[in-house]
Amino acid sequence: MTDSEDDAQALLTHLEQRAESVDSRFGGARIRWRRIGSGPPLVLVHGGNGSWLHWVRNIDALAGRHQVWLPDLPGCGDSDEIAPPANLERLVAALQHNIADLVGDEREIDVAAFSFGSVLASNLALARGGVRRLALLGATGHGLQRRQLALKNWRLLEPGVAQAQAHRHNLAELMLHGPVAIDALAMLVHRSASERTRLRSKQLSHTDATRRALDRLHVPVLMAWGEHDPTASGAATAQAMARGRPERRCLVVPGAGHWVQYEAAAEINTLLAGWFA
Repeated sequence: MTDSEDDAQALLTHLEQRAESVDSRFGGARIRWRRIGSGPPLVLVHGGNGSWLHWVRNIDALAGRHQVWLPDLPGCGDSDEIAPPANLERLVAALQHNIADLVGDEREIDVAAFSFGSVLASNLALARGGVRRLALLGATGHGLQRRQLALKNWRLLEPGVAQAQAHRHNLAELMLHGPVAIDALAMLVHRSASERTRLRSKQLSHTDATRRALDRLHVPVLMAWGEHDPTASGAATAQAMARGRPERRCLVVPGAGHWVQYEAAAEINTLLAGWFA
């Protein structure tokens, strides 16, 4: 775990320097991507109120075998907002257009996605084709039971201590289960992404858009939720999503929350390395 904010910022600065920033466009909007590593292309799609840094603990492990492509989704991080409506169809079209521009329209790719990113990744695979394997972590858009959350609106609070306490509360309520996981790096990534997000993804996350897309796909799909993920119901969600679909592998990671690839990074990195091998 990262103990101090200075150490966390140094880690992010080093990662930013190693990753190549590449821009694509959709309509009049500039969409920022990062590229790192070499090998078969692997696209990593972040979650709602996030940025490419949702994958901060996974990039190095995956970039050893893949050319990893990481967008800031439209209206997130360093990317512009797309012209309204920023609905499912247009967000997927933006991703598809960017991948054609940067990676190649005909090139086979693998895709991993987190949380709300699963809604986009599953529908991207359906619209584009040419996706060899999918991995969906903490997937939303399943349309199944989820827990009611008591998140704090940090925007209504004074900057400084009050906002920091709200971000810590929200990390504990939604993202991470173990208090030790809420370290300086998690706080920095979460706070920065939250403050820069203009895309409102919650409504799409609460639909069954992921499940409907997957039911029309027949590619291998890995789905993993943390045991304590409030956006799902653990084994019940995994069993429901796997039922009758032998091409799917659905599992629960013990002890972890929603941001499973951060809290259980070592386990998820091994899982993804094997899945995309």
